[in-house]
Amino acid sequence: MKLLRILAVASISAVMLMGQAVAAFAHPQHEPTAVSMTSPARSATAKYHSLTVAKKAGYSILADTAGITCIADPQMGGAMGVHYVKSDLVKDPAIAATEPEALVYVVIKANWDANQVPPASYVGSRDAQAPPMLFGHTFNFTDAPNRYGLPPFYSLHAWIWKQNPAGTFQMWNPSVHCAT
Repeated sequence: MKLLRILAVASISAVMLMGQAVAAFAHPQHEPTAVSMTSPARSATAKYHSLTVAKKAGYSILADTAGITCIADPQMGGAMGVHYVKSDLVKDPAIAATEPEALVYVVIKANWDANQVPPASYVGSRDAQAPPMLFGHTFNFTDAPNRYGLPPFYSLHAWIWKQNPAGTFQMWNPSVHCAT
């Protein structure tokens, strides 16, 4: 009888653990390949947890045409955060995982969360004949007119410092909100 209870508990535990493992790895955020692919970007952007360091490196705040800096769209499924863009990298058609064209910060309760640089954002050439790829993912196309008043462009968000329940390379993060 005691052996039967031990086997039953062991079987239930194994099923629960297998279920959790399947659920964790079935979700794009937990793909081991996403973690290994983005590790060079994590290493390169770790210093930018400090907004002061990012500004000294040439990143400056980007507002949309309405002057909004924290980019959110509840209809699209959440927010991105506040974009800091390095114009020299945006002008350069090369795309490098270790040199994101933009860094996106999350504002929490009207204070900067100094420990979070959620996605590194990569901007592809507006003139590209085909969408660029990075980390095995095709960039998203943003046509004109757009909220930034920019010509058409390609971009890819990589949520390398903050989990995105929608997936590592999804533009919008349902767990990010802009303070009002």
